[in-house]
Amino acid sequence: QVQLAESGGGLVQAGDPLRLACAASGGTFSSYAIGWFRQAPGQEREFIAAISRSGSSPYYGDPIRYQFTISRDNAKNTVYLQTNSLKPEDTAVYFCAADAIREYGSSWPHDYAYWGQGTQVTVSS
Repeated sequence: QVQLAESGGGLVQAGDPLRLACAASGGTFSSYAIGWFRQAPGQEREFIAAISRSGSSPYYGDPIRYQFTISRDNAKNTVYLQTNSLKPEDTAVYFCAADAIREYGSSWPHDYAYWGQGTQVTVSS
């Protein structure tokens, strides 16, 4: 069973870049598609991006598809989420999740069986 741990969050200023990491342990990392989600206070969990087991097929949610880039390094058991410029409305807890069933992952949170604890990103204006 895979365990996930996010890192890279914190307090940043609007316009700053950000790279989050999702490190996996246990299980065979390349057997899982990985997704990134975020959840702001009082809001539903929002899909950001997912990447296939091999890393060859990323896809993104609307309307933020042009803001973030997802990538993975199976040799390091890590998936990354990065953006070049944050906005205050990007403030949220960011989660990564693993899907053992679908090769390309999913945009639906309930399709993911394994979740990290989340990392808080706070963007000041």
